[in-house]
Amino acid sequence: MSQKQERSSLNKIAVKAGFFYVLSQLFVRGITFLTTPVFTRLLSNEQFNQYKLFESWLLIFAPVMSLSLYRSVERAKYDVKDKFNEFVSSVQTLSYLSITGFFILFLILKEPVEKICSMTDFMLYIAFLYTYAHTSILYFQRREKQMMRYKASTSFTAATVVPATLLAVLFVVIGKNTGYAEDLVTFRIAGYYIPMIVGGLCIGIVMLMQGRRLVNLTYWRYALRFSIPLIPEMLSIQIMNQADKLMVTYMVSKVSSSIVSLSTTVSYIIWILEDSVWNAWLPWMYEKIARDESRDIQKYWSILMHTFGLISLGLVLFAPEIIFILGGKRYQDAIYLIAPMVTGTLFRFYSYSYTAIQNYHKKTGFVAVSTVSVMFLNIILNYIFIRMFGYRAAAYTTAFCYLVLMVMQAMMEKHITGEQIIPLARTLRISCTWFVLCMVTMLLFDFPSFVRYLIVICAAPVCLKYFLPQLREIQKALRAGKKKNDNN
Repeated sequence: MSQKQERSSLNKIAVKAGFFYVLSQLFVRGITFLTTPVFTRLLSNEQFNQYKLFESWLLIFAPVMSLSLYRSVERAKYDVKDKFNEFVSSVQTLSYLSITGFFILFLILKEPVEKICSMTDFMLYIAFLYTYAHTSILYFQRREKQMMRYKASTSFTAATVVPATLLAVLFVVIGKNTGYAEDLVTFRIAGYYIPMIVGGLCIGIVMLMQGRRLVNLTYWRYALRFSIPLIPEMLSIQIMNQADKLMVTYMVSKVSSSIVSLSTTVSYIIWILEDSVWNAWLPWMYEKIARDESRDIQKYWSILMHTFGLISLGLVLFAPEIIFILGGKRYQDAIYLIAPMVTGTLFRFYSYSYTAIQNYHKKTGFVAVSTVSVMFLNIILNYIFIRMFGYRAAAYTTAFCYLVLMVMQAMMEKHITGEQIIPLARTLRISCTWFVLCMVTMLLFDFPSFVRYLIVICAAPVCLKYFLPQLREIQKALRAGKKKNDNN
Protein backbone atom coordinates (compact mmCIF):
# COMPACT_ATOMS: atom_id res chain seq x y z
CA MET A 1 0.00 0.00 0.00
CA SER A 2 1.38 3.43 -0.94
CA GLN A 3 2.02 6.17 1.64
CA LYS A 4 -1.00 8.12 0.38
CA GLN A 5 -3.24 5.06 0.65
CA GLU A 6 -1.97 4.35 4.18
CA ARG A 7 -2.77 7.94 5.14
CA SER A 8 -6.31 7.63 3.78
CA SER A 9 -6.78 4.32 5.58
CA LEU A 10 -5.58 5.81 8.86
CA ASN A 11 -7.90 8.78 8.46
CA LYS A 12 -10.84 6.47 7.81
CA ILE A 13 -10.17 4.29 10.86
CA ALA A 14 -9.53 7.31 13.10
CA VAL A 15 -12.69 9.10 12.00
CA LYS A 16 -14.85 5.99 12.38
CA ALA A 17 -13.48 5.16 15.84
CA GLY A 18 -13.60 8.81 16.83
CA PHE A 19 -17.18 9.24 15.66
CA PHE A 20 -18.47 6.33 17.71
CA TYR A 21 -16.38 7.35 20.71
CA VAL A 22 -17.78 10.88 20.65
CA LEU A 23 -21.32 9.58 20.03
CA SER A 24 -21.14 7.19 22.97
CA GLN A 25 -19.72 9.85 25.29
CA LEU A 26 -22.42 12.31 24.31
CA PHE A 27 -25.14 9.71 24.84
CA VAL A 28 -23.86 8.48 28.19
CA ARG A 29 -22.82 11.81 29.64
CA GLY A 30 -25.88 13.45 28.18
CA ILE A 31 -28.08 11.18 30.30
CA THR A 32 -26.13 12.23 33.37
CA PHE A 33 -26.44 15.89 32.40
CA LEU A 34 -30.18 15.65 31.76
CA THR A 35 -30.76 14.47 35.33
CA THR A 36 -29.37 17.74 36.70
CA PRO A 37 -32.81 19.47 36.65
CA VAL A 38 -34.17 16.56 38.70
CA PHE A 39 -31.49 16.82 41.38
CA THR A 40 -31.55 20.62 41.61
CA ARG A 41 -35.26 20.35 42.44
CA LEU A 42 -35.07 17.34 44.75
CA LEU A 43 -32.04 18.54 46.72
CA SER A 44 -31.72 21.78 48.63
CA ASN A 45 -29.04 24.29 47.57
CA GLU A 46 -26.83 23.12 50.44
CA GLN A 47 -27.28 19.43 49.55
CA PHE A 48 -26.61 20.08 45.88
CA ASN A 49 -23.44 21.93 46.85
CA GLN A 50 -22.39 19.14 49.24
CA TYR A 51 -22.69 16.55 46.49
CA LYS A 52 -20.73 18.74 44.08
CA LEU A 53 -17.97 19.10 46.67
CA PHE A 54 -17.87 15.29 47.00
CA GLU A 55 -17.48 15.05 43.22
CA SER A 56 -14.71 17.63 43.38
CA TRP A 57 -12.70 15.57 45.84
CA LEU A 58 -13.12 12.44 43.71
CA LEU A 59 -11.66 14.28 40.73
CA ILE A 60 -8.61 15.09 42.86
CA PHE A 61 -8.28 11.62 44.43
CA ALA A 62 -8.01 9.64 41.18
CA PRO A 63 -5.01 11.32 39.50
CA VAL A 64 -3.04 11.69 42.73
CA MET A 65 -3.63 8.31 44.36
CA SER A 66 -3.18 6.32 41.13
CA LEU A 67 0.02 8.33 40.44
CA SER A 68 -1.55 9.25 37.08
CA LEU A 69 0.12 6.14 35.64
CA TYR A 70 -2.77 5.61 33.21
CA ARG A 71 -1.51 8.65 31.29
CA SER A 72 1.48 6.64 30.10
CA VAL A 73 -0.78 4.29 28.14
CA GLU A 74 -1.08 6.39 24.97
CA ARG A 75 2.67 6.85 24.58
CA ALA A 76 3.57 3.30 25.65
CA LYS A 77 1.74 1.85 22.66
CA TYR A 78 4.59 3.00 20.41
CA ASP A 79 7.28 1.52 22.69
CA VAL A 80 5.88 -1.80 23.94
CA LYS A 81 4.04 -2.58 20.67
CA ASP A 82 2.59 -6.13 20.77
CA LYS A 83 2.87 -6.33 24.58
CA PHE A 84 0.45 -3.47 25.06
CA ASN A 85 -2.11 -5.48 27.11
CA GLU A 86 0.67 -6.78 29.33
CA PHE A 87 1.86 -3.23 29.94
CA VAL A 88 -1.63 -2.02 30.88
CA SER A 89 -2.37 -4.85 33.33
CA SER A 90 1.02 -4.51 35.01
CA VAL A 91 0.89 -0.76 35.46
CA GLN A 92 -2.69 -0.97 36.71
CA THR A 93 -1.37 -3.14 39.57
CA LEU A 94 1.08 -0.41 40.55
CA SER A 95 -1.74 2.14 40.62
CA TYR A 96 -3.75 -0.17 42.87
CA LEU A 97 -0.82 -0.51 45.27
CA SER A 98 -0.49 3.25 45.42
CA ILE A 99 -4.21 3.74 46.10
CA THR A 100 -4.01 1.14 48.89
CA GLY A 101 -1.16 3.07 50.49
CA PHE A 102 -3.21 6.26 50.46
CA PHE A 103 -6.21 4.36 51.84
CA ILE A 104 -4.21 3.12 54.85
CA LEU A 105 -2.87 6.63 55.49
CA PHE A 106 -6.33 8.15 55.30
CA LEU A 107 -7.72 5.53 57.70
CA ILE A 108 -5.03 6.47 60.23
CA LEU A 109 -5.93 10.16 59.82
CA LYS A 110 -9.63 9.54 59.24
CA GLU A 111 -11.07 12.20 61.56
CA PRO A 112 -9.11 15.21 60.19
CA VAL A 113 -9.47 13.94 56.61
CA GLU A 114 -13.25 13.67 56.87
CA LYS A 115 -13.40 17.14 58.41
CA ILE A 116 -11.30 18.71 55.65
CA CYS A 117 -13.21 16.91 52.88
CA SER A 118 -16.64 17.36 54.53
CA MET A 119 -17.25 13.59 54.27
CA THR A 120 -18.92 10.97 56.44
CA ASP A 121 -17.45 7.48 56.95
CA PHE A 122 -19.70 6.16 54.19
CA MET A 123 -18.62 8.87 51.77
CA LEU A 124 -14.93 8.26 52.47
CA TYR A 125 -15.18 4.49 51.88
CA ILE A 126 -17.17 5.02 48.69
CA ALA A 127 -14.58 7.56 47.54
CA PHE A 128 -11.75 5.05 47.88
CA LEU A 129 -13.60 2.16 46.30
CA TYR A 130 -14.55 4.41 43.40
CA THR A 131 -10.94 5.55 43.03
CA TYR A 132 -9.93 1.90 42.44
CA ALA A 133 -12.76 1.37 39.97
CA HIS A 134 -12.38 4.68 38.17
CA THR A 135 -8.65 4.05 37.72
CA SER A 136 -9.40 0.77 35.93
CA ILE A 137 -11.96 2.52 33.74
CA LEU A 138 -9.37 5.13 32.77
CA TYR A 139 -6.86 2.42 31.83
CA PHE A 140 -9.47 0.59 29.80
CA GLN A 141 -10.74 3.63 27.92
CA ARG A 142 -7.24 4.87 27.09
CA ARG A 143 -6.16 1.45 25.89
CA GLU A 144 -9.19 1.05 23.65
CA LYS A 145 -9.07 4.51 22.11
CA GLN A 146 -5.34 4.26 21.47
CA MET A 147 -6.05 1.05 19.54
CA MET A 148 -8.81 2.99 17.73
CA ARG A 149 -11.44 0.55 18.99
CA TYR A 150 -14.80 1.69 20.26
CA LYS A 151 -17.26 -1.21 20.65
CA ALA A 152 -16.12 -2.61 24.01
CA SER A 153 -15.58 0.81 25.58
CA THR A 154 -18.93 2.11 24.34
CA SER A 155 -20.82 -0.96 25.56
CA PHE A 156 -19.17 -0.92 28.98
CA THR A 157 -19.76 2.78 29.54
CA ALA A 158 -23.41 2.55 28.56
CA ALA A 159 -23.93 -0.56 30.70
CA THR A 160 -22.64 1.20 33.83
CA VAL A 161 -23.36 4.92 33.61
CA VAL A 162 -26.95 4.69 32.38
CA PRO A 163 -28.22 2.29 35.12
CA ALA A 164 -26.18 4.13 37.76
CA THR A 165 -27.69 7.49 36.83
CA LEU A 166 -31.25 6.16 36.80
CA LEU A 167 -30.68 4.33 40.08
CA ALA A 168 -29.41 7.52 41.70
CA VAL A 169 -32.62 9.34 40.71
CA LEU A 170 -34.72 6.47 42.05
CA PHE A 171 -32.87 6.38 45.39
CA VAL A 172 -33.26 10.13 45.92
CA VAL A 173 -36.97 10.07 45.06
CA ILE A 174 -37.56 7.14 47.43
CA GLY A 175 -35.55 8.82 50.17
CA LYS A 176 -37.46 12.08 49.84
CA ASN A 177 -40.84 10.33 49.87
CA THR A 178 -40.08 8.10 52.86
CA GLY A 179 -38.99 10.76 55.34
CA TYR A 180 -35.21 10.74 54.78
CA ALA A 181 -34.94 14.24 53.34
CA GLU A 182 -31.80 14.98 55.38
CA ASP A 183 -29.97 11.94 53.92
CA LEU A 184 -30.57 12.61 50.23
CA VAL A 185 -26.87 13.17 49.49
CA THR A 186 -26.13 9.69 50.83
CA PHE A 187 -28.88 8.21 48.65
CA ARG A 188 -27.54 10.13 45.65
CA ILE A 189 -24.00 8.82 46.19
CA ALA A 190 -25.07 5.23 46.85
CA GLY A 191 -27.32 5.05 43.81
CA TYR A 192 -24.69 6.25 41.36
CA TYR A 193 -21.31 5.13 42.70
CA ILE A 194 -22.01 1.57 43.87
CA PRO A 195 -22.89 0.35 40.31
CA MET A 196 -19.87 2.25 38.96
CA ILE A 197 -17.61 0.60 41.54
CA VAL A 198 -18.85 -2.88 40.62
CA GLY A 199 -18.43 -2.22 36.89
CA GLY A 200 -14.98 -0.65 37.23
CA LEU A 201 -13.59 -3.46 39.38
CA CYS A 202 -14.93 -6.05 36.92
CA ILE A 203 -13.22 -4.32 33.99
CA GLY A 204 -10.00 -4.21 36.02
CA ILE A 205 -10.14 -8.00 36.43
CA VAL A 206 -10.79 -8.44 32.70
CA MET A 207 -7.74 -6.35 31.78
CA LEU A 208 -5.62 -8.35 34.20
CA MET A 209 -6.75 -11.59 32.57
CA GLN A 210 -6.01 -10.19 29.11
CA GLY A 211 -2.56 -8.91 30.04
CA ARG A 212 -1.66 -11.85 32.31
CA ARG A 213 0.92 -9.82 34.17
CA LEU A 214 0.68 -8.38 37.66
CA VAL A 215 4.23 -7.13 38.02
CA ASN A 216 6.78 -5.96 35.47
CA LEU A 217 9.43 -3.69 36.95
CA THR A 218 10.52 -2.45 33.53
CA TYR A 219 7.01 -1.28 32.71
CA TRP A 220 6.64 0.21 36.19
CA ARG A 221 9.80 2.27 35.76
CA TYR A 222 8.64 3.42 32.32
CA ALA A 223 5.23 4.49 33.63
CA LEU A 224 6.67 6.20 36.69
CA ARG A 225 9.19 8.21 34.66
CA PHE A 226 6.44 9.31 32.30
CA SER A 227 3.60 9.94 34.75
CA ILE A 228 5.10 11.15 38.04
CA PRO A 229 5.87 14.61 36.61
CA LEU A 230 2.24 14.77 35.45
CA ILE A 231 0.80 14.37 38.95
CA PRO A 232 1.35 18.05 39.81
CA GLU A 233 -0.13 18.92 36.40
CA MET A 234 -3.25 16.78 36.93
CA LEU A 235 -3.63 17.99 40.51
CA SER A 236 -3.22 21.60 39.44
CA ILE A 237 -5.88 21.28 36.73
CA GLN A 238 -8.32 19.67 39.14
CA ILE A 239 -7.64 22.31 41.79
CA MET A 240 -8.28 25.00 39.19
CA ASN A 241 -11.51 23.26 38.19
CA GLN A 242 -12.70 22.99 41.78
CA ALA A 243 -11.13 26.07 43.40
CA ASP A 244 -14.00 28.32 42.33
CA LYS A 245 -16.60 26.27 44.18
CA LEU A 246 -14.44 25.60 47.22
CA MET A 247 -13.28 29.21 47.66
CA VAL A 248 -16.76 30.66 47.07
CA THR A 249 -18.13 28.22 49.67
CA TYR A 250 -15.72 29.39 52.34
CA MET A 251 -15.40 33.06 51.31
CA VAL A 252 -19.00 33.89 50.35
CA SER A 253 -21.70 31.27 51.06
CA LYS A 254 -22.88 27.78 50.19
CA VAL A 255 -25.80 29.23 48.24
CA SER A 256 -23.44 31.25 46.02
CA SER A 257 -21.29 28.16 45.61
CA SER A 258 -24.32 26.17 44.43
CA ILE A 259 -24.85 28.83 41.72
CA VAL A 260 -21.21 28.44 40.67
CA SER A 261 -21.66 24.65 40.70
CA LEU A 262 -24.67 24.82 38.38
CA SER A 263 -22.80 27.16 36.04
CA THR A 264 -19.94 24.68 36.01
CA THR A 265 -22.42 21.98 35.04
CA VAL A 266 -23.38 24.04 31.99
CA SER A 267 -19.72 24.47 31.04
CA TYR A 268 -19.48 20.66 31.22
CA ILE A 269 -21.63 20.56 28.08
CA ILE A 270 -18.79 21.99 26.03
CA TRP A 271 -16.20 20.15 28.12
CA ILE A 272 -17.89 16.81 27.39
CA LEU A 273 -17.77 17.53 23.67
CA GLU A 274 -14.19 18.77 23.82
CA ASP A 275 -12.96 15.88 25.93
CA SER A 276 -14.69 13.31 23.76
CA VAL A 277 -13.37 14.78 20.51
CA TRP A 278 -9.89 15.18 21.96
CA ASN A 279 -9.74 11.56 23.14
CA ALA A 280 -10.76 10.48 19.65
CA TRP A 281 -8.32 12.93 18.04
CA LEU A 282 -5.21 12.09 20.10
CA PRO A 283 -4.46 8.60 18.69
CA TRP A 284 -4.71 9.99 15.14
CA MET A 285 -2.48 12.93 16.09
CA TYR A 286 0.19 10.67 17.59
CA GLU A 287 0.11 8.45 14.53
CA LYS A 288 0.61 11.50 12.30
CA ILE A 289 3.58 12.65 14.37
CA ALA A 290 5.07 9.15 14.38
CA ARG A 291 4.79 9.05 10.56
CA ASP A 292 6.28 12.55 10.20
CA GLU A 293 3.02 13.87 8.76
CA SER A 294 2.50 16.72 11.24
CA ARG A 295 1.53 19.16 8.50
CA ASP A 296 -1.83 17.38 8.20
CA ILE A 297 -2.70 18.29 11.80
CA GLN A 298 -2.82 22.09 11.59
CA LYS A 299 -5.67 22.43 9.10
CA TYR A 300 -8.14 20.14 10.84
CA TRP A 301 -7.25 21.47 14.30
CA SER A 302 -8.15 24.99 13.17
CA ILE A 303 -11.55 23.68 12.08
CA LEU A 304 -12.03 22.10 15.51
CA MET A 305 -11.08 25.33 17.28
CA HIS A 306 -13.69 27.32 15.35
CA THR A 307 -16.28 24.57 15.78
CA PHE A 308 -16.02 24.62 19.55
CA GLY A 309 -15.90 28.38 19.59
CA LEU A 310 -19.24 28.40 17.79
CA ILE A 311 -20.70 25.82 20.20
CA SER A 312 -19.51 27.94 23.14
CA LEU A 313 -21.24 30.98 21.66
CA GLY A 314 -24.43 28.95 21.27
CA LEU A 315 -24.36 28.01 24.96
CA VAL A 316 -24.02 31.65 25.93
CA LEU A 317 -26.90 32.66 23.65
CA PHE A 318 -29.20 30.13 25.28
CA ALA A 319 -27.82 30.52 28.82
CA PRO A 320 -31.08 31.92 30.30
CA GLU A 321 -33.10 28.98 28.98
CA ILE A 322 -30.49 26.40 29.98
CA ILE A 323 -30.22 27.73 33.54
CA PHE A 324 -33.99 27.89 33.93
CA ILE A 325 -34.35 24.26 32.81
CA LEU A 326 -31.51 22.99 34.97
CA GLY A 327 -32.13 24.91 38.16
CA GLY A 328 -35.17 27.14 37.99
CA LYS A 329 -35.48 30.76 39.09
CA ARG A 330 -33.40 30.41 42.25
CA TYR A 331 -30.30 29.81 40.10
CA GLN A 332 -31.01 32.62 37.62
CA ASP A 333 -27.87 34.60 38.54
CA ALA A 334 -25.84 31.78 37.01
CA ILE A 335 -26.49 33.12 33.50
CA TYR A 336 -23.78 35.74 34.01
CA LEU A 337 -21.15 33.07 34.70
CA ILE A 338 -21.68 31.00 31.56
CA ALA A 339 -19.68 33.15 29.12
CA PRO A 340 -16.42 33.26 31.12
CA MET A 341 -16.75 29.61 32.13
CA VAL A 342 -17.29 28.20 28.63
CA THR A 343 -14.53 30.35 27.14
CA GLY A 344 -12.19 29.27 29.93
CA THR A 345 -12.97 25.68 29.02
CA LEU A 346 -12.35 26.61 25.39
CA PHE A 347 -8.89 27.98 26.21
CA ARG A 348 -8.07 24.77 28.06
CA PHE A 349 -9.12 22.73 25.05
CA TYR A 350 -6.92 24.83 22.76
CA SER A 351 -3.93 24.20 25.05
CA TYR A 352 -4.27 20.42 24.61
CA SER A 353 -2.55 20.58 21.23
CA TYR A 354 0.59 21.93 22.91
CA THR A 355 0.65 19.60 25.92
CA ALA A 356 0.13 16.58 23.67
CA ILE A 357 3.37 17.34 21.80
CA GLN A 358 5.29 17.58 25.06
CA ASN A 359 3.82 14.29 26.27
CA TYR A 360 4.66 12.61 22.96
CA HIS A 361 8.30 13.62 23.38
CA LYS A 362 8.14 12.43 27.03
CA LYS A 363 8.88 15.92 28.34
CA THR A 364 6.14 15.70 30.94
CA GLY A 365 8.01 17.76 33.50
CA PHE A 366 7.58 20.86 31.34
CA VAL A 367 3.81 20.34 31.31
CA ALA A 368 3.77 20.20 35.12
CA VAL A 369 5.79 23.39 35.60
CA SER A 370 3.37 25.57 33.65
CA THR A 371 0.17 24.10 35.13
CA VAL A 372 1.40 24.31 38.73
CA SER A 373 2.41 27.94 38.18
CA VAL A 374 -0.99 28.81 36.73
CA MET A 375 -2.77 26.96 39.54
CA PHE A 376 -1.13 29.19 42.16
CA LEU A 377 -1.92 32.23 40.03
CA ASN A 378 -5.57 31.15 39.91
CA ILE A 379 -5.84 30.76 43.69
CA ILE A 380 -4.23 34.16 44.29
CA LEU A 381 -6.44 35.93 41.76
CA ASN A 382 -9.54 34.17 43.11
CA TYR A 383 -8.75 35.33 46.64
CA ILE A 384 -8.17 38.93 45.56
CA PHE A 385 -11.05 39.39 43.14
CA ILE A 386 -13.71 37.37 44.99
CA ARG A 387 -13.14 39.69 47.97
CA MET A 388 -13.31 42.75 45.71
CA PHE A 389 -16.15 41.86 43.31
CA GLY A 390 -17.96 38.85 44.76
CA TYR A 391 -18.34 35.26 43.61
CA ARG A 392 -18.78 36.09 39.90
CA ALA A 393 -15.13 37.13 39.71
CA ALA A 394 -14.05 33.49 40.14
CA ALA A 395 -15.29 32.60 36.65
CA TYR A 396 -13.28 35.39 35.03
CA THR A 397 -10.05 34.72 36.92
CA THR A 398 -10.18 31.05 35.95
CA ALA A 399 -10.78 31.90 32.28
CA PHE A 400 -7.81 34.27 32.34
CA CYS A 401 -5.61 31.62 33.95
CA TYR A 402 -6.49 29.08 31.27
CA LEU A 403 -5.48 31.64 28.65
CA VAL A 404 -2.15 32.11 30.43
CA LEU A 405 -1.75 28.32 30.59
CA MET A 406 -2.34 28.01 26.85
CA VAL A 407 0.38 30.57 26.10
CA MET A 408 2.84 28.94 28.49
CA GLN A 409 2.25 25.48 27.02
CA ALA A 410 2.78 26.82 23.50
CA MET A 411 6.06 28.39 24.58
CA MET A 412 7.12 25.13 26.19
CA GLU A 413 6.40 23.22 22.97
CA LYS A 414 8.51 25.70 21.00
CA HIS A 415 11.32 25.29 23.54
CA ILE A 416 11.23 21.50 23.30
CA THR A 417 10.78 20.93 19.56
CA GLY A 418 11.99 24.21 18.07
CA GLU A 419 8.65 24.68 16.29
CA GLN A 420 4.92 24.76 16.84
CA ILE A 421 2.60 22.44 14.94
CA ILE A 422 -0.22 24.88 15.75
CA PRO A 423 1.13 28.48 15.62
CA LEU A 424 0.44 30.38 18.83
CA ALA A 425 -0.46 33.56 16.95
CA ARG A 426 -3.30 31.77 15.18
CA THR A 427 -4.55 30.20 18.41
CA LEU A 428 -4.56 33.58 20.17
CA ARG A 429 -6.50 35.22 17.35
CA ILE A 430 -9.14 32.50 17.43
CA SER A 431 -9.27 32.56 21.26
CA CYS A 432 -9.73 36.33 21.51
CA THR A 433 -12.35 36.34 18.77
CA TRP A 434 -14.61 33.83 20.50
CA PHE A 435 -14.02 35.37 23.94
CA VAL A 436 -15.13 38.81 22.74
CA LEU A 437 -18.16 37.36 20.95
CA CYS A 438 -19.25 35.47 24.07
CA MET A 439 -18.83 38.54 26.30
CA VAL A 440 -20.76 40.79 23.93
CA THR A 441 -23.54 38.20 23.67
CA MET A 442 -24.30 38.62 27.39
CA LEU A 443 -25.57 42.13 26.61
CA LEU A 444 -28.48 40.48 24.83
CA PHE A 445 -29.81 39.11 28.15
CA ASP A 446 -31.41 42.51 28.78
CA PHE A 447 -33.42 42.28 25.56
CA PRO A 448 -36.51 40.12 24.89
CA SER A 449 -35.73 36.48 24.13
CA PHE A 450 -36.92 36.69 20.52
CA VAL A 451 -33.92 38.96 19.74
CA ARG A 452 -31.51 36.14 20.55
CA TYR A 453 -33.60 33.64 18.61
CA LEU A 454 -33.61 35.95 15.58
CA ILE A 455 -29.82 36.23 15.71
CA VAL A 456 -29.51 32.44 15.74
CA ILE A 457 -31.84 32.12 12.74
CA CYS A 458 -29.88 34.73 10.78
CA ALA A 459 -26.46 33.36 11.72
CA ALA A 460 -27.26 29.71 10.95
CA PRO A 461 -26.87 30.03 7.12
CA VAL A 462 -23.51 31.77 7.55
CA CYS A 463 -22.24 29.01 9.81
CA LEU A 464 -23.44 26.33 7.42
CA LYS A 465 -21.71 28.09 4.53
CA TYR A 466 -18.43 27.95 6.44
CA PHE A 467 -18.62 24.43 7.86
CA LEU A 468 -20.32 22.47 5.07
CA PRO A 469 -17.34 22.76 2.66
CA GLN A 470 -15.07 21.50 5.42
CA LEU A 471 -17.35 18.53 6.06
CA ARG A 472 -17.57 17.77 2.34
CA GLU A 473 -13.78 17.77 2.08
CA ILE A 474 -13.49 15.29 4.94
CA GLN A 475 -16.23 13.13 3.41
CA LYS A 476 -14.47 13.21 0.04
CA ALA A 477 -11.20 12.09 1.62
CA LEU A 478 -12.93 9.20 3.37
CA ARG A 479 -14.64 8.04 0.17
CA ALA A 480 -11.35 8.20 -1.70
CA GLY A 481 -9.68 6.14 1.01
CA LYS A 482 -12.48 3.57 1.00
CA LYS A 483 -12.39 3.24 -2.79
CA LYS A 484 -8.63 2.69 -2.82
CA ASN A 485 -8.83 0.13 -0.05
CA ASP A 486 -11.61 -1.71 -1.85
CA ASN A 487 -9.54 -1.81 -5.03
CA ASN A 488 -6.68 -3.37 -3.15
